[in-house]
Amino acid sequence: MDLFEYQGKTLFARMGVPVPQGSVARTPEEARAAAEEIGGRVVVKAQVQVGGRGKAGGIKLADGPDEAAAHAEAILGMDIKGHTVGVLWIEQASDIAAEWYVSFTLDRGAKRHLAMVSAKGGMDIEGVAAEDPDAVVRLHIDPVIGLTEWQARALVYRARLDRPAARAAAATLLKLYRAFVDLDCDLVEVNPLILTGTGEVVALDSKVTLDSNGFFRHKDFEDFREAFTEDPIEKLAREAGLNFIKLDGTVGIIGNGAGLVMSTLDVVSLVGGAAANFLDVGGGAGADTIRNALDVLTKDEAVASVLINIFGGITRCDLVAQGIVEALGSLDLPWPIVVRLDGTNAEEGRAILAANADEKVVPAATMREAAEKAVELAGGA
Repeated sequence: MDLFEYQGKTLFARMGVPVPQGSVARTPEEARAAAEEIGGRVVVKAQVQVGGRGKAGGIKLADGPDEAAAHAEAILGMDIKGHTVGVLWIEQASDIAAEWYVSFTLDRGAKRHLAMVSAKGGMDIEGVAAEDPDAVVRLHIDPVIGLTEWQARALVYRARLDRPAARAAAATLLKLYRAFVDLDCDLVEVNPLILTGTGEVVALDSKVTLDSNGFFRHKDFEDFREAFTEDPIEKLAREAGLNFIKLDGTVGIIGNGAGLVMSTLDVVSLVGGAAANFLDVGGGAGADTIRNALDVLTKDEAVASVLINIFGGITRCDLVAQGIVEALGSLDLPWPIVVRLDGTNAEEGRAILAANADEKVVPAATMREAAEKAVELAGGA
C-alpha cells in the first residue's frame, strides 16, 4: 500500500524522524484554519500517490491563511498524472539550506536491503540518477545485521553530504532504516531530506510503501485504507480472502499458489495474450472459494475469457470442479472458461465437469494449451 505524504510523516514522527508541523485539509476553509494554527508561512501540498506534484503546480507557498485557502481552492480537484487531488497537507514552511535524497528498499536480486543516498535531492532526482549515476551512492545492507552506525556514516561521507551536519544526517539515516524494517515497508523514500538554516536535518517529504502482508503486526495500519477510494473489485476479492491484483489484459486468471499464477500470466503473454488479473485462491481452496473467485471476475468488464489453472496438492481438483459447476448454476458468467486440472483428484474433477457439461467450459490438458485457448476465446493477441 502506497501512503500519502502525511501518512508517511505520521509514521516517521513515531520513529523519531524530524518532520515539519502540519495538518490535513480537505476544503479551503480547513486549509485556512490549519494555516492560522501553524502560523507564519506555510506550504499547501497536494496529497497524491505519484511524484511530480511540484512541477504540476500541486505545491504552493502561502504567506498567510487567506493565501493558503486560495491555493487550496486551486489545487483541490486538480488532476496530477491521473490522480485527482482530494486531500491537502498544510505544512510549516522550512528554511532550506541543502536538499538531499535518501531511500531504503529491497533489492530482490541481491537478497539485501538497498540504501540510496545523494547530495543532489529535490524534484529532479530521476534526472540526476540518469545523467550522473555516481551522484547516487548505493549500499547493500544485510537484513540480519541491519544498518550499522559506521555504514550510516560511510553513506553520509561517500554521498558528500554537508560535513557540519554529518552526525545528524547519519542519525536520521538510522532512524529511517529502523522505520523501514520495523514498520514492514517495501519502500521508504525522502526527497528531499533537508538541512535547515539552523543545522537541523528534517524529512520534508515522505514516500512510504507498506507491505500489506505485515498488517497483522500493525492493527492501526488498517486505518490507512480509509483515506483511499479502494477499487471495488479489489475490495470484494479481499473480503472474500482472495489474493487479487488488477491488470490491463482481457484473460482472467484463477490459480492456486502465487508461483503457479505468475507462471500462468507468463504463458498467456508468451502465446500472445494479456492477463486481466492475478488471482490466487491459495492452497486448500474449496468449491466456495472457486465460486467466489469467478464472482469477482464478473465485476471486471475487461475480462473476455477466464483461464482456471489448478495443480492439485492440498487443493483438490474435484472441489474446484464442483465450485465451477455451482458458479455456472448460480452466477451469470458472461465469458468462456478454460479449465486445466492436474494433480490431486484431477480425474474426479474432470469427470464432474463432463457430467455437468456446459458449452462455456472448455477443458485443456496442459498449461500452454489452456493459455492458447483462453487467448483465442478472448479475441486473440
